[in-house]
Parts: sequence; C-alpha cells; structure tokens
Amino acid sequence: MINYHSLLIAGLVTILCATTSPTFASPYPTVTKADLDKERVYSPFVGRSYPDEVLFGDTHFHTNLSFDAGLIGTTLDVDAGYRFARGEKVISNTGQPVQLIRALDFLVITDHSEFMGLAPMVRDANPALLADPWGREIYELFNAGPEGRMKAFGKIITAGVKGENPLKSNELARSIWVDFVNKAETYNEPGRFTAMTGYEWTSTPNGNNLHRVVLYADDADKTSQVLPFSQFDSFNPEDLWNALANYENITGGQAIAVPHNGNLSNGLMFGEKTFDGKDITREYAEKRMRWEPLHEMTQIKGDEETHPLLSPEDEFADYENWDVANLDGSAAKKDEMLQNEYARSALKLGLKLGKKLGANPYKFGLNAASDTHTALATTREENYFGKYQSTEPSADRHNNEVIPSDDPALRIYTSQEVASGLTAVWARENTRGEIFGAMKRKEVYATTGTRIRVRLFAGWDFDANEVSSPDFIAQGYSRGVPMGGDLSKAPDGKAPSFMIRALRDPDGANLDRIQVIKGWVDSEGKTHERIYDVAVSDGRKIGKNGRAKTPVGNTVDIEKATFTNTIGSAALSAHWVDPDFDAAEHAFYYVRVLEIPTPRWTTYDAAFFKIKRPDTVPATLQDRAYTSPVWYTP
Repeated sequence: MINYHSLLIAGLVTILCATTSPTFASPYPTVTKADLDKERVYSPFVGRSYPDEVLFGDTHFHTNLSFDAGLIGTTLDVDAGYRFARGEKVISNTGQPVQLIRALDFLVITDHSEFMGLAPMVRDANPALLADPWGREIYELFNAGPEGRMKAFGKIITAGVKGENPLKSNELARSIWVDFVNKAETYNEPGRFTAMTGYEWTSTPNGNNLHRVVLYADDADKTSQVLPFSQFDSFNPEDLWNALANYENITGGQAIAVPHNGNLSNGLMFGEKTFDGKDITREYAEKRMRWEPLHEMTQIKGDEETHPLLSPEDEFADYENWDVANLDGSAAKKDEMLQNEYARSALKLGLKLGKKLGANPYKFGLNAASDTHTALATTREENYFGKYQSTEPSADRHNNEVIPSDDPALRIYTSQEVASGLTAVWARENTRGEIFGAMKRKEVYATTGTRIRVRLFAGWDFDANEVSSPDFIAQGYSRGVPMGGDLSKAPDGKAPSFMIRALRDPDGANLDRIQVIKGWVDSEGKTHERIYDVAVSDGRKIGKNGRAKTPVGNTVDIEKATFTNTIGSAALSAHWVDPDFDAAEHAFYYVRVLEIPTPRWTTYDAAFFKIKRPDTVPATLQDRAYTSPVWYTP
C-alpha cells in the first residue's frame, strides 16, 4: 500500500531544499514510478522476518518422575531440572554443587510415559498408589530392603517386557500428567526461557531400541487433554503416530516424535520393512516424515552419525560408537545391522527409497540431546555430572555397568557414557511456536555438547565473496534455502553452491575444519557418500581430491587435562560448489564442523581425582556439530 504521507513529506523536503539551497541536491531520492508501486524505506531491517537467533536446548531429559531414574537414586524433580537449565546453581543427587557455564535457552523434560511418577508416589506413600493392589505390592517391596527392591524392579521390568500396564487407574496417571504439564507453564518465560512439554515412548521389542521422544508445541490447555501414549498401548511406531494425529484432531495442537539410539536397535530403526514386517509404501514414507521430521544424532548412549565399517574413508567416523549389542545387552550386534542403525546410511537409504516410491521415509533433520536421568543437563566434558545418579562425579564412577549382559563382550561400562548433546535451532525469538516451527522445517542442528554456531545455505548462484558479506543471511534466504531445505530441477549447467559459516563456542575450543558430507544414489540405484573438506584452519591445504589429510594438531596435556587454543580458528567460512554434481541423481548434503582435540570427561576425572585413566576410551576427542541436510531432487 502506498504511504501518501511519506511521499508528501519527501516532496515538501525537496521543495524546501530547492528554495533555500538551490546549489545543493536533496539528500532524499527523487520519487519514481517504482516508489509508487512499492514504498521505499531507509532502514534495511524493516520487514525482516527470517530467523536470526540461534537457541540451544535439551530435548530428551529425565527427572525423578521416570522410574529408571527416581527408583535408582535420582531425587531431583521437575522444578530442579528447570531451575538448573535456567542457569541456577543446584545441589546434585549426590550432594555436590553444580551449575551450567551458561543457561540453556529451552528445555523439554521428557519423562517416560510408562510408570510416570511411580518413584515419588512410592516415596510419599501416595494413597492412590496404595489403593492399587500392584502399586501397594511395589511400595511394600521397595521398603523391604535391597532384596525387596530387586524384586520390585523385576516386576516393573516384567510388566514392560509384556507390554501390560499393571496400574489400571487412568486417574492416577492423569493427576501426574496434569501436574507435569503445569510445571512447564510455571517455568516458561517467552523471550527468555522456553519450557516445552514432552515425554518418552519406550518401545523395546525383544530388547531392541525403538524409543521416541514426543515434543509438543502447545500450552497446558491442550497438552493436558490427552494422556501420553506408552508401550502398554503399543510397541508399533505407527500406532504412536496415530495417537499424535488423534491429539492434534482433539486439541488443534501440534506434536512430533523424535527417534533415537538406532545404534541399539539391532537393525530395526531404519529398515526397508515396517514394524509389522511389510514393505515400506509411499503412504508409510509420507506418514513417517509427517510425524518424525528429526532424528536424535548423539546422546549418552553413543553417537549415531556413522560407523567405521560403514564409512571406511572417514577418519572421524570412529567417534563414541556403542556397537556391540542391543539396548538391554541380550543380543549381539551383527555387522549387517549397522547400515540400518546410523543416520548417514539411513539418509542414503532414504534417497534410494524416495527414488523408488516417490516419497522419502528417512528425510529427517538432525538434533541432539543428553538423555540425562539426573535432572541435570551437563554436556561439557569438564562439567560432566553423569547421566545417572550412580555416575555423578566420583573416583570410581567409570567402572560401573550401564548395560549389563551375561556375555562380558556385550557389556557397556560407565566410562563409555557420552557427554552429548545439545539441539540448536534457528528462530526469530525464544518461544514455543518458534522453536517447534524450526524443528518442523528442520532448520536445526546437533552438537555433541558444544555451542558452535553454524549457518548453511544452498542455492544455484551464490558467489564466492558473498559468504563474507554483511548481508550473507539475507542473501541466503532470498536466493537459496537453509539447512533442512530442498533444491530441485537444477538449472542447465548449474551445480548447487553452498555458503557456510561456523563460529566456535565462546567458552570452548577453536575449530579444526568444516566438512560437507554428500550422499547420493546413482542411475543403478546404488548409494554413495563422499566427504569434502571445504575450510580448514592454520593454513593447511585442501587437495584436488577435496580433502585435507593433515591433522590440526593436539595441544592436550593428558596428565593435567588441559588444552590451549593456540591452534585452530575461532571462525571458519566457506563457499563451495559441488564439483561432482549430476543433475539426474538424488542427493543430500550436510555440514560437519569439528573442534580441535580437547580432553574427554574421563581424562578430566583422572586429573581431578588423581586416578588412573581408563584405557578403554580415548584420552581426547573432537567435539562437533552436524547440520540438518539439504536435499536435491531431480
């Protein structure tokens, strides 16, 4: 709409300038026909609507409401979890003071839907629990000493394996849930800190992990209307999706599910068959991507980008892999299962299926979380407070079993716990709607706990000098797509060009390099992958093959558990054009940013407690960030 007032003022200013100072031109532009069609404004920021704020948070988080936390020592509750995430100092479950270096921007507490609130009810002798025969039995066993507690756990595990809910009263579950979602309202402060509602659905058929966390966009007036879906309702992910559809139909709200720990699924998470063993159809593919737009890339139970056997040319693939068994240690891992467990190979399979079906079931963005069971989201190596009460800081915490097994080769020990991770979203403001919207459109990335800032844009005509331009972001949005976006139908003779910027965690380590990971499917239906180094620190050279094989170096003093930022770069950027692009091939591209080596948490422990460092895990690691992909479809 034409602003006639502005035009009048501009005209008057021109006349006055001409009358009083005829030898000087007006500082205001002459009104043209284009101005009549579209009002001009001086401020370049008027009307800017693209996301320009990065927010860090945890999307998988447990308190004493979860039975596998509260019944084994976690005393910190939902209130403590929110207060800690907001930056307050709290006293841990073992009586130690702990605080984040900086507050999180958002938190989703996702206590298990199965037996939610059982631990506090046992502790407080809840009358409703005691009125239930099974509940009274569990209460009495937990108060009958160590042997009784073991029997109680046995009954809880048996109920989970059978998929039968022994607590028949929905009213008991409802009271817990309503109180839970109202806590989120108490701590939610739009613009400063976002508290979102969620829960974990823990489907574990035959000990194989198919867990999802459910995330809601909504306030308590909607989330309180429908009880969480649990494995007692079904082990089948499709039934979970139907439950989320029912929630949206009833409330008008929004929800998504986020799978995690495909590495413990023994080949079930990303297959060519459904849960029921049927071939994946286009309908299934569309439904899965409707409800599961993200995958949790890294957390306590291993990193899920890739595996050395899947990516033998990737020298960074051997990173915090848990690869010996399924979730409960009951079945050994076979090499052929790996391709259906890791994100990179799943993304490649998705291209293959998408080409065949016309819809890609594994077209997911990448996020990360802690999966803490302590109500404490500590993801920095030097501030690692474990993920269970038994692995909070102590001199012997690395020697316990996380996943026990009758076969010693299948056991996972607490030294193998991973400090990961954090979710980063690009949003316009710190609110539920903005954060959830970023997740839905996949403008989100995963980190192993560091707060690296990463931006990625893909298009067809970005120039090399634009990545260093002050209006880099505006150009990225106006002429390309961000992470999570889609390119299609390449212009004749064009290959996709990428603009990438990365900035180190202000409280962390310098950057080693930026890499582009490409996956594609050829005309014969075979999938491929390739890694390109697109920016490296310290003057190292990238060869004609697109790789810089010279390591960045290592400043870590293992005995003292220290490092220096005398190597690496505080910031890296790259303009990159795919030199091997084939316009007929389906492809994806995501960015991996690596920090320089730093001490692992077990190395910090050895220095602090003056103990021998466990030799079963590396002394150092390279924290990293993984962006959601950009997809190309012919």
